[in-house]
Amino acid sequence: MDSGARPRPSAPTKPAFGEEEAAELVAELFGLEVLWVRPLPSYDDQNFHVRVSSGGDAEGAEEYVLKITNSADSEQPALIEAQTRAMVFLSARGFPAATPRLTKDGGVMALRAGGSGPGSKKHMVRLLTYLPGTPVAEIAAPTQLLYEIGKLAASLDKALTEQFHHPSVKSLHRGQFIWNLANVPLLEQYVDALGQSEHRAVVQQVIRSFREKVTPRISSFRACINHGDLNDHNILVLPGSGAAPEYRVSGVLDFSDMSYGCYVFEAAIAITYMMVESSEPLRVGGHVLAGFESVVPLTAEERAALFLLVSGRFAQSLVMAAHTARLYPENADYLMVTARTGWKHLTDMAALGQRAVENGWFETAAVYARGGPGP
Repeated sequence: MDSGARPRPSAPTKPAFGEEEAAELVAELFGLEVLWVRPLPSYDDQNFHVRVSSGGDAEGAEEYVLKITNSADSEQPALIEAQTRAMVFLSARGFPAATPRLTKDGGVMALRAGGSGPGSKKHMVRLLTYLPGTPVAEIAAPTQLLYEIGKLAASLDKALTEQFHHPSVKSLHRGQFIWNLANVPLLEQYVDALGQSEHRAVVQQVIRSFREKVTPRISSFRACINHGDLNDHNILVLPGSGAAPEYRVSGVLDFSDMSYGCYVFEAAIAITYMMVESSEPLRVGGHVLAGFESVVPLTAEERAALFLLVSGRFAQSLVMAAHTARLYPENADYLMVTARTGWKHLTDMAALGQRAVENGWFETAAVYARGGPGP
């Protein structure tokens, strides 16, 4: 999610639990005494950072994230279970994913009504291990880290696709899910949020090009399970020590956009979001691509679509942020984080042109492929 938040086209009921209610949920559902609780940023879900008096069964952890899911997504328990089971699966294989603390009944989640919002909506509640680290958005990411993030994106999707076989996985076939990169043409129903501006014209051109040049070829791309939201707020890092790399990834957050997609989609998503805060955004893609292709080399057809897929992801992020900010103007600053640089990146890419941008990415990736350090 952009800025750790994912704007939704619909208007689900966001949970409205207070800190005292959050502490009571932890005690009631998980049998833990809360020492303190602090709200964390969120959009349509509600998150709390909690510290408990004992770590219990979750590897001695004393800190957790209490995640209370919005009412709409809470009506899809199989989808939430798939996301949670995927996190457990990945953690067991060495990926830095959070894991759930089991409820007193032995489940990974529980449905509860409450909060101060209107009506008596029910929300799915989970308690996840708290992951340490700083979001990539808050550092100047070196090329070493960009490469590692590309490698992580490919490795994560490959592991999920080849080895994750939980019965709930079928819920990841999400059809018209607006954040699946195959669905860029669905943005047409939201472009009114941009008004009659040059931004609207840019997005409409992206949609036309996508429909003409990408949509007919998607069936030739290799399918996989996508994390779907490896943005610069969903990847946490810690500094290395001694001769270790300058940074190492310490956490991968927010599996709520998981869906069946294509390997090249994940590469494009990672490139898009690593561009957002970069001082040299057009150079980022080659380093991320090199890392990705060290695990999953892209085919010629997948590479040919990469520019439009990155453009499409920028369009998704920017259009949906504008649409949702109109619905929730009080959250506009939070929703529009990507827009602060994203429009410039998208228009700069369009001005420079596909061939020039891709040549830069591919030349950088070729240096890594020859065994040299990244430029």
